[in-house]
Amino acid sequence: MGEYSAEASSRGSSPDTMDKSEAAHEWLAYAENDFGSAEYLLGRRPLPLEVICFLCQQSAEKSLKGIRPPRIHDLVEIYDLCEPFTPAIDTILIRCKDLNDYSVRPRYPDEIVITEDRMKKALADARAVMEFTRPFYPPKSGT
Repeated sequence: MGEYSAEASSRGSSPDTMDKSEAAHEWLAYAENDFGSAEYLLGRRPLPLEVICFLCQQSAEKSLKGIRPPRIHDLVEIYDLCEPFTPAIDTILIRCKDLNDYSVRPRYPDEIVITEDRMKKALADARAVMEFTRPFYPPKSGT
């Protein structure tokens, strides 16, 4: 069964009727939205470091899921599933491992200490994962 998408549902498509290209681009749109939200939060004071890092992890996760969409949230596991389909993916493995810390731990007090430097690195890592995955997305349907 395909992934649920509120946007797809509002267009009259169900996850089961979306083609792979459309579904992949849905994931990319979600990834870009999460990353844009992380960047937007840079203007808040005090900086919501945990939220920004969580959104960075989410943007990388959704970007990878556009290549191969499993129902898991561990970036390294998703990376492993994408590896056979994506040449040179090893260039982002360390970034995925670093971002993986922000999947769950920032949601609990005292689980992880996040500094502004770590937040900046999370932004750079998420941007790199998204830029890396973009060329592996199929062309949009009808283009």
